[in-house]
Formats: sequence, C-alpha cells, structure tokens
Amino acid sequence: MGNIKKIFLFVVFLAFALGMTAQELKIVSFNIRYNSWNNIDGENGWPYRKAAVVRMINEERPAAIGLQEALIDQLRYLDSNLPGYKRIGVGRDDGKEAGEFMAIYYDTAQLELDIDAHTFWLSETPLVPSLGWDAACRRTVTTAFFRVRGSNRVFCYLNTHLDHMGKEARRLGTRMIAALIKSDKRDWVLCGPNIPVIVGGDMNSTIEDTIFNAFYNEGLKVARDMPQNTSHADTYNAFGKSKGAMIDHFFVRRMKVKQFRTLDGDYGVPYISDHYPIELVIKL
Repeated sequence: MGNIKKIFLFVVFLAFALGMTAQELKIVSFNIRYNSWNNIDGENGWPYRKAAVVRMINEERPAAIGLQEALIDQLRYLDSNLPGYKRIGVGRDDGKEAGEFMAIYYDTAQLELDIDAHTFWLSETPLVPSLGWDAACRRTVTTAFFRVRGSNRVFCYLNTHLDHMGKEARRLGTRMIAALIKSDKRDWVLCGPNIPVIVGGDMNSTIEDTIFNAFYNEGLKVARDMPQNTSHADTYNAFGKSKGAMIDHFFVRRMKVKQFRTLDGDYGVPYISDHYPIELVIKL
C-alpha cells in the first residue's frame, strides 16, 4: 500500500511539474527592417536575410513574436514559411496592407487569441490612420489578448514602434499605451488592471529616458532587469556600420521573467536585421 501511495504522489508531482513548465513562454520582439526596394542595404537586404529570419524563429519557437517595420511582402513570405503561426496587425498607412506593420505572430499550439486584436494609431485620432504630434511617421500599437492553450491563463501583449524623430510623439505615445493598459474595457483595449501585461518593441529611446515613467506609473517593470540570466547588449547594430544602442525593450506586469536574451547568434548571415531580436522567457 505504501508503494502505491508513493507512486500516486510521484504522478501528482510529475503532473504538477509538467503543468508548471507548460506555463513558461518565450516572447520575442524584433525590428525586422523593412524591405528596401532601392537596395540601400546591399548584401544586408531582405532577400539575403529572409531565410535566416525564418531559421531564428523556428529555432527559438516563441509563443508570440512582435515585429516592427515589416512590409506586406515580407509578411507573406513569413506566412508561407512559418507553419503553425497566425498573424495579426495591419499596415500603418491605411489600416490594411499599406506601410509598415506592427505585426504579432503567435504559435497556435501554444496560444489562442482570446479576443479580436486591435491596432491603434499613436495620435490624437487613434482609430484611424493618422500622424501623431511631431512624429516623422505614422506610428501604431498592436494589442492582443492571449490565452495559454489548455489553461485559463491569459495575458495582454502590446507591440509598438515609437517614432525615431519626434520627442513629443515618443512621450505622448508611451502615455497613450499606458492609458490602454490602465483601462478595464476589454472590448476596447483588451487590457485591465489585473491582467498580466507585456509591452515590447523598438522604442527608439534608451531605458533612462523619462518617457517610460508612464509605464512605471502603471506598475510595469523593465523586463531586462528582472532575471539573473539577462543581457545588456546593444540591440541596434546598424548592420555593423556604426555604433550600436540599446533601444529595444520589454516591460512587464504581473508575471515572472526567468530569462532575458539578446539574440545575436549565428543564424546563417552576419545580421538578420539592423536590430537584434530580444527574447523573454516568462512565467504567468
């Protein structure tokens, strides 16, 4: 009888351990670098990088990956070469397919979309394609509410790309994103005060910038600083042509970050973009 009890306890422990492991998820943010039609990137152009990008995603197999700067032809290539992933997000210029996407791909074996995704323009008219404040480009944030498949665990993921020129646009853009996080109107922005949240993207700002105070005021923390196993490497590499910078970030709330990585490994080409992807391993 004692042996049966031990076996039973072992099975319970194993099931518990496997269940806990299953709640660990990889989340990646990656400025993919748009496909330059005039070939300004030369040997670093998209045609030479695209297979390596697919290789990186397949090797890491993130539950979700937020892309910045992706154009529709790049996304169609990824659609065809990433079986098991679905894509959300729209082009920033017309709300359909024109211009750069803040796309999110998610692995349907790991996640399911709990509520329809939304795209908001970082501007005074967030529901229509528009230019915000002193921004040089239209900027958006794509929001998605995910459920971990086979569980009741949910989280909200916001993927964005702040403007590279407009200081006011970056400041007010983060305030707008923070307002989305604060809201509890799930049919509007998907996030609420008690929901685990990830905000990631190319912020075009170093972490010391005061624009991120808007995030901290809503309880978000700098994901890079949370785990012991972390990276403080530059994320912008400029294809090795100039000095780099750490301008890609993740911020999280109500979750544990077990690992933070800058994915600067060898995927078959010297650079898969002018930015390195960044990766979280989280536990809800």
